[in-house]
Amino acid sequence: MPTPTPTEILDVVGRLEAEQEIPDEMRADVRLLGRLLGHVLIESGSDGLFEDVERLRIATIEAYTDPTSDAFDRATAIVQELSPSRADEVARAFTVYFHLVNLAEERQRVRVLRRRDGDGGRDPRGTIPDAFSALAAEVGEDAARERLDGLCFHPVFTAHPTEARRRAISTSIRRLSTLVDELSAAPRGGSAEQRTRRHMLEEIDTLWRTSPIRPEKPSPLDEVRTVMAVFDDTLFTAVPEAYRRLDDALHGDEGGSRAPVVTPFVRVGSWVGGDRDGNPFVTAKVSRQAAAIASEHVLIGLERAALRVGRGLTLGASSTPPSAELTALWERLRSADEDAAADIAKRSPNEPHRAAVLLLAQKLTATRTRNADLAYRDPKDLVADLRTVQASLVAAGAVRQAYGEIQDLIWQVETFGFHLAELEVRQHSAVHAKVLAELDAGAERSELAEEVLEVFRAISFVQDRFGPRAAGRYIVSFTQSAQDLANVHRLARYAAGEAGTPPVLDVIPLFETFDDLQAAPGILAEIVDHPEFASRLDATGRRLEVMLGYSDSSKDVGPVAATLALYEAQAAIAEWARAQEIELTLFHGRGGALGRGGGPANSAILAQPPHSVDGRFKLTEQGEVIFARYGDPDIAMRHIDQVAAAILTASAPSNEDRNRGAADRFSDIAQQMETASRARFFDLVKADGFAPWFATVTPMEEVGQLALGSRPARRGLSVESLEDLRAIPWVFAWTQARINLAGWFGLGTALDAVGDEARLREAYDAWPLFRTMIDNVAMSLAKTDDRIAREYLALGDREDLAALVLDEMALTRDWVVRIVGGDGLLTNKPVLQRAVKLRSPYVDALSLLQLRALRSLRDAPEGTEADPDVRRLLLLAVSGVAAGLQNTG
Repeated sequence: MPTPTPTEILDVVGRLEAEQEIPDEMRADVRLLGRLLGHVLIESGSDGLFEDVERLRIATIEAYTDPTSDAFDRATAIVQELSPSRADEVARAFTVYFHLVNLAEERQRVRVLRRRDGDGGRDPRGTIPDAFSALAAEVGEDAARERLDGLCFHPVFTAHPTEARRRAISTSIRRLSTLVDELSAAPRGGSAEQRTRRHMLEEIDTLWRTSPIRPEKPSPLDEVRTVMAVFDDTLFTAVPEAYRRLDDALHGDEGGSRAPVVTPFVRVGSWVGGDRDGNPFVTAKVSRQAAAIASEHVLIGLERAALRVGRGLTLGASSTPPSAELTALWERLRSADEDAAADIAKRSPNEPHRAAVLLLAQKLTATRTRNADLAYRDPKDLVADLRTVQASLVAAGAVRQAYGEIQDLIWQVETFGFHLAELEVRQHSAVHAKVLAELDAGAERSELAEEVLEVFRAISFVQDRFGPRAAGRYIVSFTQSAQDLANVHRLARYAAGEAGTPPVLDVIPLFETFDDLQAAPGILAEIVDHPEFASRLDATGRRLEVMLGYSDSSKDVGPVAATLALYEAQAAIAEWARAQEIELTLFHGRGGALGRGGGPANSAILAQPPHSVDGRFKLTEQGEVIFARYGDPDIAMRHIDQVAAAILTASAPSNEDRNRGAADRFSDIAQQMETASRARFFDLVKADGFAPWFATVTPMEEVGQLALGSRPARRGLSVESLEDLRAIPWVFAWTQARINLAGWFGLGTALDAVGDEARLREAYDAWPLFRTMIDNVAMSLAKTDDRIAREYLALGDREDLAALVLDEMALTRDWVVRIVGGDGLLTNKPVLQRAVKLRSPYVDALSLLQLRALRSLRDAPEGTEADPDVRRLLLLAVSGVAAGLQNTG
């Protein structure tokens, strides 16, 4: 195929863009970034690289827009003709292109958010003020304010290996994002525009030259530092800004001049450095270091914020006299640190509020550097000092200074403390049982036993050093009995010894499999009578946390049965908790992919059973989802706003009545779907030889070789068994094969078993759980590709299993389109449809490259060493497809 001319390229690409109705600004960004990438490929790539990339790009676009053409065969032929080194370069070029498109799409989201918030006309839809107003109309102003005061959104960052993108790549993209903003602001045709374009070329060239594959797996501490970048860049400022927007909306014109009514409602947790389930690299030492790193980051942030606030308080004593309490605070601080006080007083003459806050910043420095004589012992002491400054300003009439940046700083301390994120520990119940059997037998302690006990000592250390909120939640994976939970307290006592005191622990059951979800209420009813549990319930005001696993239940019985089982488990647990007068928080172990509970969080919250939310929502944020939701300040604020609004709305009587009524009304449909979908799922996964076939038709084994995260991809598994395969590579491998089976398989059969199209449409309109399920499956299916899927399935030489998958895919797609309406998937979600269709032809190119590598590996004689060039191409393609599809794990 000859190299397409620039006119031909613009014509084909233009048709693709026109079909997706891409906004003009986004189209301009995509084209600009694409041109700059082309410049880099010509300048830095090997001879002919740009031409080969363009030939493949045009072929895959034509194949996507006209499936009847022979373009797909042409694209396959182009891929097969490439030399190994050229295939490597082409894979990297398409991967860089995805990063640039993702960036352009993110900038468009930011533009839309800023426009909604600009011109004095904020769009209230899906915001906390909007949710509060609706709630107040139902339950009254006082009751709504009480619920707002009790609101809690608790994201927990995890280090699951779903983020295929290297940290170096993420950092480069953030720099490039800043340059795109600078270019938009630069005068056209001037030197500033020329300079910014030059810097953009430099950054894209850096992106091109940076290997997308990590040379080795990151350590747990590398993962900790990656998450810290999100805190430093966005969360530290986005969270108080979210509070501020709500407070301003509630106060109206008096915002900033009255005492705030918003109580901090975000709490941040972390499994990074604490999740040791199946990860031998997370040790007690790592947990201590993770807590120390997090504390270092938040104290630096608070110290800098205090310095900035202090330097701005240039209010003279004559215009803003200090209160007696502020004078007393200054004297107390001065006597403890006379040298610093003298220097500050000299630089802040007759500015008592400025001097006091600057001396508080010195005290924060002492806290960070562990200067025991000057350090704060507890963040509550810092809040008390800041409130003294605030009250003095109010008394002097400087209310805007009092309720401005000082209030933001108070919110930051109240949200993050001196620990930043609450470090949570997770371990498998079987490990606890094994170690306890050894300890009870009085045998010499093994290395495993010593490490398990040392974890409890590490929790005590973190609590003593960084405060009781810094650690203490202990999650028990695969909880199958009350004894599994009681074992944690027994181990803690062993670790403390007869004369010691165990750490304060909130032991959290994690119910993961279908059977465990059904058994959950009985296990909880038994464990709350256990002495340690009963004592902790009394100490916390009868608060209890229960975690639900989405991914293992989906792998266990299929996505449809798992979704319905999770709903039923939540309803049963919530009903039990209300009867026991327990304040329940359900902790949702969701991933980014649809097979792991992914999808829009706000719609999922609104579909929860009555009283399962009650103003509190906790979930895991994993892999690429962390950067997608929290990587940009504007997007992070919008995400927090949307989720918090959904939490408030979920507990409104109207929403609870709707969910309760729909669950009752469509219970027969739920039963039919559960039975039919599970049987269909078992037809596939329980078929003879399924496990080795799965490993052949997907890059499952190769995913384990990609340096995604510190945790192994499986728990000592052979390809003869799937029981111990982690849900992450199970989902990731199906996604890479462009089949996405973990997100939809069995739904078509389930809907077909119901058969009543009119009633299913009625359920879609009236039943939030069903609507969320259908919409999520539509998203999952939109990212599949029949032609690509057939090529992967052909690798396995099992026509029966391949036909089973393809038939179910077609049946599911047909039913989803019939229920939702329109002429295809996602017609009711045009923005999402546009994003999928814009990327799909380019993902196809990388999938064809991945197939080339997989065929070579599968065709190699048994026992021979894999060609390193082929293996590298495969891993490059895995990384690129992940970048193109985004929610891969």
